[in-house]
Order: sequence, then C-alpha cells, then structure tokens
Amino acid sequence: MSPKHVVFKKVSRDKSVAVYMAKRDFVDHCDFVDPVDGVIVIDPVQLKGKKVYVILSCTFRYGRQDMDVMGVAFRRDLFLVTRQVYPELQDKEKLTHTKVQQKLLRKLGDNAFPFFFEFPDNLPCSVALQPGPSDVGKKCAVEFEVKAFCGESQDEKIDKESSVRLSIRKIQFSPENSKLVPVADTTFEFLMSEKPLHIKLSLSKETFYHGEPIKANVEITNSSSRNIKDISVSVEQVTNIVLYSNDKYVKSVAKEETDDSVPSGTTLKKDYTLHPVLAHNKDRRGLALDGRLKHEDTNLASSSIVKQEVLKEVQGILVSYKVVVRMMATGESDDMVFEEFKRAYLKGVVYGDDDESPTEA
Repeated sequence: MSPKHVVFKKVSRDKSVAVYMAKRDFVDHCDFVDPVDGVIVIDPVQLKGKKVYVILSCTFRYGRQDMDVMGVAFRRDLFLVTRQVYPELQDKEKLTHTKVQQKLLRKLGDNAFPFFFEFPDNLPCSVALQPGPSDVGKKCAVEFEVKAFCGESQDEKIDKESSVRLSIRKIQFSPENSKLVPVADTTFEFLMSEKPLHIKLSLSKETFYHGEPIKANVEITNSSSRNIKDISVSVEQVTNIVLYSNDKYVKSVAKEETDDSVPSGTTLKKDYTLHPVLAHNKDRRGLALDGRLKHEDTNLASSSIVKQEVLKEVQGILVSYKVVVRMMATGESDDMVFEEFKRAYLKGVVYGDDDESPTEA
C-alpha cells in the first residue's frame, strides 16, 4: 500500500472558501526557508461575484488581546503579503509550484486554485512565551498565519463568516558544525589564598537538537586554600523581548545538583548529563516555546539565529541558551587583626603643619 499523506483542511462558516495545506510547519534552513503553498477551493454560488484573496502574515503580540481597544498598540505586523487567488490572474499551470499542489488540483476539481508564498530572509521563527495558570487572554508571541477570505477588494473589512484562518509555524533548523567545540574557563582568587581556583567547562559540540541530552565536561583544579562542594550544572534559557519592552527572562530548563566536592589541593574532571526538554517544564511560566498550535505539544524554543544586516528589533523575541556551573567555596575563616591607622610618634621629630601633633613629646 502506498503511504497516506495527511492534508490539513479548513472551511469557512458559509462554505464559500476552503483551504488545503500539506503541512503546518515550515523549516528555516538558514540559507533558505520552505515555501508556503496550498490550494483554495471556492463555491462560486456562495461567492456571489466576489474575489478571493489569501494572506501570509507574521505578527508580534505582547500583552492582552483586549488592550488593543484602549488605543495601546500591543500588536505589530512584521510581515504581511496578499495574493489574489480568484479570479486567477494567470493560468493555473503557471501558479502551481509543487507536486502536492498538482495532486490536490487534480483531486479537488475545477474550483480549486493554488497559492504560493516565499518567506523573506529577515523574519524570525515562531516563538511563544508559556503562560501561567492565571494568564487568561495574555500572549507574548511571534506568530504566523495563513488567511483566506472573499470580498470586493483586498482592503475591505474581512467578514468572519466567509474567511478561514490557519496558524502555521516557521521553525529553526541549524546544521550541525562538528568543528566548533564550546569551551570556557575562568580563575578565581580568594583573599588570603596564595594560589587560585581554576575551572574549565566544555561541551562536545555546539548544536543540540530537541530531546538530545547535553554532556558538559567540568574540570576543576583547586590550588586554593578553600574547599569546593555542592557542584551544580544547569542549562539556562535566556529570552529577550526586543520589541516594545526590552524585558529579559532567564529560566533554568535542566539542572543537575550534586554533592561533588573538590578539597583544597585536589582536582576533579567529570561529565554531567543534562536533559533540557519541555516535558520537564510544562508548568513553568515565561518559558519560550517553538510557537504553539492549538491543542498540540511543542518544544522549547530554538536558539535565535539573526542573519547579518537584520535588525534585532525586527525579530521580536530573541532566545539563547547557556550552560552554567555553580559551586560553594568553604574553609576556615582567615584571622585578621584590625588596628587604628595612626603614625608612630618618634622623639626628636619636627612635625609640619599637616602632621598630627603627638599629645606627648
């Protein structure tokens, strides 16, 4: 048996237009992005002579949706393009770009018409902050949508009865670069300790995919007089809202806490394994996710890749990850003697005007 291909379908309330799409996730491969394509089926009787348009939009939302009516702009269209689908402006053959469209056109008949969009190279990927239990109606997200509607012109107000809206996602794929091995090291010097504490952290590679464990190698050379204990390693998600607010959120998405110790004069070299997945962070408010389609699970947001000559503000939300090592330094407190800061008075010394005069010569 030949494999079945899932095709997503949505019909307007008045049955005038229906949209068919072979997928809802479109991948940004860094050097190109999967195009958005599909087929619209019309009902000429229900259209009553109106035209049919389709829109691809990328929108940044911040705050409650109902606050727009108060005159405060919490929504901005980062990208918006409209195509006329019916009456077609060209022959169907010239408007058909993919094999899936060809199959759908043959199956759906003469009232089916193709549409096709290409993403510009400066758009962000889908991102949404995970709401908390009390955040009803609140949203902070970069969203993509395909909307089909009928009307006398593309500028008139869209009637909900004769329109279709489909949420789609633009998701990031980053090819693995095995040549880059992230390494960071630092040295701490303690008061009253002649020698320092040296820490080195390294990862096996730079790119990790969803669900893939992260191995972090920690090397500690403790030449100081302090004892090191309670070593923990975590993966932290850093989310910057760069449009409207400049808010910054830092959330731990995976953490390994240990009783490992490095006494004074010893060394430690150990691998720690971390699992940063959404399944372990389902109820964490403010985590950045790879967008969200209704009633469907998603992943922790992918790291943002900002291409050259693209303004960061246009990205709406920027996401990155870092691995952090923390530990406690303990030891006997250093004995210190505090004395008043005063000069030693000597017999036979002549003091100037700026010098303190001794009470006794």
